[in-house]
Amino acid sequence: MENPYLLLTPGPLSTSKEVRMSMLRDWCTWDQDYNELVQEVRNRLTALAANDSDAYTAVLMQGSGTFCVESVIGSVIPQDKGKLLIATNGAYGDRIVQMAKMLNIPVAVSVTDERSSTNLSEIKKILDTDLDITHVAVVHCETTTGMLNPIEEVCRLAKEYHKVTIVDAMSSFGGIQIDVSALRIDYLISSANKCIQGVPGFGFVIANRAELEGCKGFARSLSLDLYDQYRTMEEHHGKWRFTSPTHVVRAFYQALLELEKEGGVPARYERYRCNQKRLVGGMMENGFKPLLKEEDQSPIITSFLYPKNREFTFESFYKRLKEKGFVIYPGKISKVETFRIGNIGEVYPKDIERLVETVKDVNLSEGVFSV
Repeated sequence: MENPYLLLTPGPLSTSKEVRMSMLRDWCTWDQDYNELVQEVRNRLTALAANDSDAYTAVLMQGSGTFCVESVIGSVIPQDKGKLLIATNGAYGDRIVQMAKMLNIPVAVSVTDERSSTNLSEIKKILDTDLDITHVAVVHCETTTGMLNPIEEVCRLAKEYHKVTIVDAMSSFGGIQIDVSALRIDYLISSANKCIQGVPGFGFVIANRAELEGCKGFARSLSLDLYDQYRTMEEHHGKWRFTSPTHVVRAFYQALLELEKEGGVPARYERYRCNQKRLVGGMMENGFKPLLKEEDQSPIITSFLYPKNREFTFESFYKRLKEKGFVIYPGKISKVETFRIGNIGEVYPKDIERLVETVKDVNLSEGVFSV
């Protein structure tokens, strides 16, 4: 069955026919064939994430990406003496703050305006003055805006102060080259339905094995206990503690094969980059201005400002584009009105060209949108 529209969103996203077809077979969670598949996925993830892959492990966790982030936050910080510094400049950094507070984890927060990247000077100042901090967390691609935060600099700074590093790479891993060993990232978190182009159902953590081994008993949740999930997968060769999303795992394996066939992360990054450059150029030709400065913009998703002095409504714009085969995203920042267009997933430059032409047609037909 063909999709009625293309998802230009940060995930779930448009997937290949082969990824969807791979879910037509049923799998038993206890069966050796399935557990070997899980182990292969874990091995491919660590190889994708780290040049020194022996020092890292991949732990898969049921649920959305947020479940996986909460699994890390709730499982790797000691209950008696841990404190988390969170750098936030958007909704997903704010969500980590909310998680930590609900889990009664002491926090320090470095807040940057949604339209600015992480403030390294402020992080250094906090680390200089707050000696109780044990962990530092940052979002790589803040999909609230499309901002790409400087994780290399944040992690380098954190390690100068001997802190454990946590990177939410939900919307970037698989689409932007990241070497967790070189960047000294202890926990990198992502999801099946993002740049690797699988479907929703589980997330994963690329974890520094030595750090994770020291987390026994830290968890504040049974089902989201990252350490226990890791030990079960290690000791039982790919078995999950509780029922796993078997079809989704098989689809993810197919997506990993397709990433390799495409040329790996560098090739996928180049496709996404070309998509995003053409998107911005075409939208500007149609009278839409991007929210962020070019140097801060990720190749994942772009926020556009509502047109000024025009009777623009997102609802009407969204409906017209959907009728013509494209689904975009509403905005999510507090100070200005925006909408977002993603270009990850099974999306190619020819698709972006079609979108740009469609936006032009909508502009002309609506009149009020015309430049």
